[in-house]
Amino acid sequence: MSNVVPVVGAVAIAALLPSYLGVRRARYITDNQSLALGQRIDVLNEHAIVNVVDRSTNLTEVNDRFLEATGYSREELIGTSVHNLYCDENQKLAPTIHLLLSMGKSWSGETPIRRKDGSVFYTHTTVRPIYDLKGKWIGSISARTDVTQTHELLAARDIAQVTDEMKDDIWIVDCDMMAATYMNKVALGRLGLRRAAEQLIPLSQLKGVDGVGSILATCRDMRSTGADNAQFETEYCGKPFHIGVTRLKAGTLKGRFMIVMADMTKRVSEEQRKSDFISTVSHELRSPLTSIKGAMGLLLSRAAGELPDKAVSMLEIAHRNADRLVLIINDILDLEKIAAGRMEFDRQVVNISDLITETKNANATMQQRFAVKVESNSDDTPIWINTDPNRIIQVLNNFLSNACKFSKPGSTVRIVIEDQGDSVRVAVKDQGTGIPIKDQHKVFERFADMENSNRSAKGGTGLGLSICKAIVEGLGGNIGFETTEGIGATFYFVLPKTEANMESTPADNVVKMRSAS
Repeated sequence: MSNVVPVVGAVAIAALLPSYLGVRRARYITDNQSLALGQRIDVLNEHAIVNVVDRSTNLTEVNDRFLEATGYSREELIGTSVHNLYCDENQKLAPTIHLLLSMGKSWSGETPIRRKDGSVFYTHTTVRPIYDLKGKWIGSISARTDVTQTHELLAARDIAQVTDEMKDDIWIVDCDMMAATYMNKVALGRLGLRRAAEQLIPLSQLKGVDGVGSILATCRDMRSTGADNAQFETEYCGKPFHIGVTRLKAGTLKGRFMIVMADMTKRVSEEQRKSDFISTVSHELRSPLTSIKGAMGLLLSRAAGELPDKAVSMLEIAHRNADRLVLIINDILDLEKIAAGRMEFDRQVVNISDLITETKNANATMQQRFAVKVESNSDDTPIWINTDPNRIIQVLNNFLSNACKFSKPGSTVRIVIEDQGDSVRVAVKDQGTGIPIKDQHKVFERFADMENSNRSAKGGTGLGLSICKAIVEGLGGNIGFETTEGIGATFYFVLPKTEANMESTPADNVVKMRSAS
């Protein structure tokens, strides 16, 4: 069979490999035929990555190039299955190769091999069966050529062909040199550059372009922290852009960042039109709703005389829902101000303890409605802070009303003030069911719909916490929560006692995600 290694030759190779693979022969071979065979093995050993396996696919011999390529020691490999080195897609191919070998046929093709560190390299492999002197199939020998670079070049060519036609700006940036090794047509055209073979464009040379400073800062930060992804929005070339930076881990682009820049001009324009519409409608609704609510309030106060109990009950329901509508409209108007960057703050030097007392008193009916008790650790010692008192009360009202709604009847809600020197921390702790793990990531999102929110029974718009976040951060502080399912949740904010410096670097709004691998 032309495809089968000759019996004598195969046995000779199998016999000589242990001596030739990795070390020179311990003795001279004087027989001309054996010497010629040995010289061929030397060439094979220097050129290829070679391994021998038995019929059970267990490794019986590997050469030094195999060890260098995989990162394993000979002791770690011998006796283990070669399939352990195959990637998942090759596991499906293994039975096909095994069947061909058992039929006396060889196999050639590409096989990705997993190194000891988990990375992958690509080989073009030829596998041929080995027989003993009696013609019995005893295993196989594989000769591999590392074609990773070729594989990567082809991948890079395919990527370039695809990305060149994309509408988004795409850069490939070398992590070490901080230089663009590739830009697609749109990206080059926006910067007024021409494509040049093997051209490197250092990002530092583009710092005069709006937004490049943020991109460079993000890449450097990802390089130092090991983050795999970052997303942010910035002005680039005079237009609003969404920037996504991804660390590439495979192929010719390994060790580089891919930057995708999407022009948001159209989206921003549409959002502005939507925001203007919502703002107009909200303002138009608030005036008649205020009048309706006022009229119902007068009726409930018996200004028009006594009413039947059934009418009073219906008016109370209508009045409560009017209150809810007013809150929704106010929240929408606040969101519109936040989105437009027009939220203003009236800063004053106030005693934070007074604001907490005022909030407790304002929520007295809420405590009665949900049968909870509210306690505070504040005393007569003032804690002075330069902030917007009305906005802080808005945040405290949201924290406290949520705590009352989600606490168990008969439980206690605690408001804890902590003087931290240059800042003050205020926390509201409930004894409710806590926030499910799967919902925790969206707590501060707009219209967040939690599994246990039950808005129809407890009220709320799903906007409050996102507005609280904007208020606290706008006042130079930070906001967060701690929770344990079944035990409760603590929402807190930390504010500086004096007015914070609100200047920020372009990369401050970057959202970074580290790989879990």
